[in-house]
Amino acid sequence: MADSVRRVMIRAARTLVAGLALMSAIAGLVAILCVVSGYDPLRALDALWRGSLGSRYAVLSATLVRATPLILTGLSVTLAFTAGVMNIGAEGQLLAGATATTAVAMVAGRSPSWLALPLSLVAGGLAGAAWAYIPAWLRRRFGVLEVISTIMMNFVALNLVGYLVRGPLQEPLRIYPQSASFPESTRLPILVGGSRLHLGFGIALTAAAVMWWALRFTAAGFRVRVLGGSPDAARSAALIDAGKTAMRAFLLSGFLAGLAGAVEVTGVTYSLYENLSPGYGYTAIAVALIGSLNPVLTAFSGILFGALEAGASAMQRDAGVPSVLATVVEASVLLLLIGLGAVRAPFSRWRHSRAAKVESRERAPIPEPL
Repeated sequence: MADSVRRVMIRAARTLVAGLALMSAIAGLVAILCVVSGYDPLRALDALWRGSLGSRYAVLSATLVRATPLILTGLSVTLAFTAGVMNIGAEGQLLAGATATTAVAMVAGRSPSWLALPLSLVAGGLAGAAWAYIPAWLRRRFGVLEVISTIMMNFVALNLVGYLVRGPLQEPLRIYPQSASFPESTRLPILVGGSRLHLGFGIALTAAAVMWWALRFTAAGFRVRVLGGSPDAARSAALIDAGKTAMRAFLLSGFLAGLAGAVEVTGVTYSLYENLSPGYGYTAIAVALIGSLNPVLTAFSGILFGALEAGASAMQRDAGVPSVLATVVEASVLLLLIGLGAVRAPFSRWRHSRAAKVESRERAPIPEPL
């Protein structure tokens, strides 16, 4: 018992140190980019802090609100990548979910909140799964690479939203390219008074906890992990239906991304419009990879990226630094971590090989004296 507690504490301490190192790296990259671009780094870092973590309102109404769709889409990518499915279509699945939620909210808006809101959220998740089904079916039936098909589906979803907000789902006055505002019964409740933090954040954290438990302690999660580790081993040794397992992971991944879109329109925008997502589905790939494809770490990574994006808006507003600098920082951090992983891999293999040799030497029988 004491050893297990000690291991948990050591793991927590390592995670904390890694998080602090990552935050320091982000701050350093922001400062360097500001100097290179001709902006005041101290003023930019001050705006970054105040806009993300500098006050209660910044944390609750900016960072955590921005983090909510990033966590859900990050979990979507985490599940798919863990199963060996390269789902790059979280962006399109998010938009499909937001569109379906809007359509259902307009119809079910007169129903009680306990019925209209769950229906809207479930519709968004199912729409995301349906959007993911097309590349999943193409992969299983014709062997089409899902990297290509999911990216193409992203553009289809983007243009479909543009058509709908100028046509069937446009607001009644036909002035603005957006849908009508959602009825009160289809809006997520606020978690903390005086802030914009809504129930969607709790849904995202619950999804992360459930996914972590499912991947670690259930037979279905074991099949997903084995499939992602080695498809051939999954088929031969573990007797796993690789095609069916990959299909299920693909659909559930789409459901989570669609749920992210549903949460965004029912908790933040209260309407559907073009450019609803500033690229949440693409940022989710970085969120998942920095979280090491671990659902719990992905949630923390989503919060970190939410803070960075909230701070980027404050930098542009208060320090005149373009917000796209945050995108450069995100990409730089991801490349840095990938590079460190590539450097550490040979040393890790050498260390494990050496440990195995030492263990086999210790277990070898001692020859009897002649």
